[in-house]
Amino acid sequence: MGAHDVKNAGAAVGEKTADTNSDSAPTYERGEHVGVVDFVNNEDYYALSFWGRLGVTPSSFKRRVDTDANQHNKLNQTMKPRHLHMIAIGGSIGAGLFVGTGDALATGGPASLVIDYMIIGVMMFNVVFALGEMALMYPVSGGFYIYVSRFVDPSWGFAMGWNYCLQWITILPFEVVVASFTVDYWTNGSVNPAVFITVFLVALVIISCFGGLGYAEEEFWSSFLKLTAIITFLIIGLVCVLGGGPESGDFNTYQGAKLWYEPGAFNNGFKGFCSVFVTAAFAFSGTELVGLAAAESATPLQTLPSACKQVFWRVTLFYILSLFFVGLLVRSDDPNLIGNKVFANSQASPFVLVGKYANIVGYDHFINAVIMVSVISIGLSGVYGGSRTLTALAEQNYAPKIFAYVDRAGRPLFSTILILVFGCLAYAGVDQKSAKDLFDWLLALSGLAALFTWGSICLAHIRFRAAWKRQGHTLDEIPFRAAFGVVGSYIGLGMAILVFIAQTYVAISPVGERLNTAEGFFQSMLALFVVLFSWAVGYIWKRPKFLSLDDVDLDSGRREIDWEMQRAIDDKKKNAGAFMRVIYFLF
Repeated sequence: MGAHDVKNAGAAVGEKTADTNSDSAPTYERGEHVGVVDFVNNEDYYALSFWGRLGVTPSSFKRRVDTDANQHNKLNQTMKPRHLHMIAIGGSIGAGLFVGTGDALATGGPASLVIDYMIIGVMMFNVVFALGEMALMYPVSGGFYIYVSRFVDPSWGFAMGWNYCLQWITILPFEVVVASFTVDYWTNGSVNPAVFITVFLVALVIISCFGGLGYAEEEFWSSFLKLTAIITFLIIGLVCVLGGGPESGDFNTYQGAKLWYEPGAFNNGFKGFCSVFVTAAFAFSGTELVGLAAAESATPLQTLPSACKQVFWRVTLFYILSLFFVGLLVRSDDPNLIGNKVFANSQASPFVLVGKYANIVGYDHFINAVIMVSVISIGLSGVYGGSRTLTALAEQNYAPKIFAYVDRAGRPLFSTILILVFGCLAYAGVDQKSAKDLFDWLLALSGLAALFTWGSICLAHIRFRAAWKRQGHTLDEIPFRAAFGVVGSYIGLGMAILVFIAQTYVAISPVGERLNTAEGFFQSMLALFVVLFSWAVGYIWKRPKFLSLDDVDLDSGRREIDWEMQRAIDDKKKNAGAFMRVIYFLF
C-alpha cells in the first residue's frame, strides 16, 4: 500500500478526501475499497420507458440522479463490443484521409505522403495503447484530460482539456462544410451549399438526441461503409497499377512506380516533407476517441484491448496502403488536387480522381458518397468528443457548472447543445474564397492541437507507470498493458515533439518562401498560442504545487477488476490452438 493509500484509507463511500496538499491535484470523489469502484450506473437509464431511453420523452431530459456509483462517470455504459471495435478501426477516417491527402500529395509528393503517415501511425499506435491501459484502469468521463490532470499537472490538464474541446469545436464546422461541397459534385453548383449545411446540421442534431448509443450505432455503420470503400479501393488500385484498368481509362497499361520518377517522389525538398505532417496529424485526429468511448462501454475489460489492436490494422491497411496506391496513380502536380488552389471538395480527392481517370463507371460517385458519409461521421465525433470533454471540465470546476448537466438518458445535454451551436460556423464557408480561408485556419488549429493531445497522453502514461511503481504496485495489477510499455510512450512523446519541431520549421519558412508572414506564422502555430494561454489561465487560477509521484492519486475512480474473469480470459488465450493464439495476438 502506497503513501496515498494510507492517507485516505478511511474515506467513506462518496466522501470527499481531505488532503492538506490539496493544491497538488484536483479533488476526486472516492468510493468504497479506497476509491476502487465498479462503474454500474445505468439504473436511472433503464428506469425510463423505451421512448425515454431513446431520449424523446420529457422525463428523459431531467437531470440524472447523483449516486455513489456514478460519482466519477454519469454517462451510460451501453456501448456494445461491435461499437467499440468499429470506432477504433474506422471511426476517425474522414476528410483528412479522403480529401486532405490531395493537398499533402501536391505539397510533399508521394514518398513524403507515405513516410509521414507512417511516422504519425507509429506514434498513434503507442498513444492508443497507452490510453487504453489508463482507460481500462480509470473509466472516468472526460478521458485523457482527466489522466493528464491527475498524473502530470492540473494546470496542464486544464490546458489539454480546453485544447481538446476547441479541437472538436473547430473540426465540426469544417466537416460540415466539406460535406456540403461533396453534394456539389452532383449538383454542379445549382443549389446553394447553405441548403445542405442545414440538412447535415439537422441530421447531427437528430442523431445526437440518441446520446452515446446513437453515436456508437452511427459510427458502426458508417465505419463499415468506409472500410468497405477502402478495401475496394485497394483492390482497384492494385489492378490499375498492374495495368488492368478499363481500356477507355488511363490505367490500361502497367503503371508501376513511374510517378515516383516523374514528376518525382518528393516535392519541395525537406520543407515539403515537413509540411505533410500537419495534414497527417489532422487525418488521424479522433483515433483517441476509443479511449473516451471506453467510459460508455458495457464490457471494456473484454473489448478495449482488442479495440486498441485494431489501430495497427487501420494504420497499415487503411492509411499506408491506400495512400501508397494514391501516390502510384495520381500525379503530384495534378491541377485537380486541392494543393493547386481548389477548395476542399470531393472533386479534389485523389480517391475520386482515381475512379474518374480509370473511367470506372459510377465508382467516383460511390467514393463521393462515402466521403459525404465520412465527414458527417467525423462531425458527429466532434459533437461526441467535444461534449464529453466539456462536461468533464465542468465536473472539475474548469468550466461553467451548467455544462456538468447529464440527463437521465445519459446525455451531457448543455455541452452537446453548445457544440452543435458552434457547428453553425459552417455557414461562413458558403462562399468559395471564405471557405478556403476557413479550411486553412481550422486545419492548422486542429492538426497541431492533436499533437499536444497525443504527446500529453504519452506523458500521462509515463507518469502513471512511475507513480504506480513508486507507490508499491506491480504490473500484475494492471489487466491490460500497453504493447511496448513505457518505452512505447517515450517513443510516442518523442515523435510528437519531432513533428512539432518540423511544423514549427515550416511555419517559419514555408514551402516556396524564405520567411513566412506574421499572419501565416500565427495561423500555422495557432494551437500553440491557445495551449500556452490555457495553461497560463489554469496555473494562475488553480496555483497547483508540483505533483510528486507520492502525491499522485492512483485510487479514485479505479475500476474494481474481476480478476477471476480476467484469469479465465488469459487462460483461454494461453490454452488456445496455434491458429487462435495468432488471432488473439493480432486482434
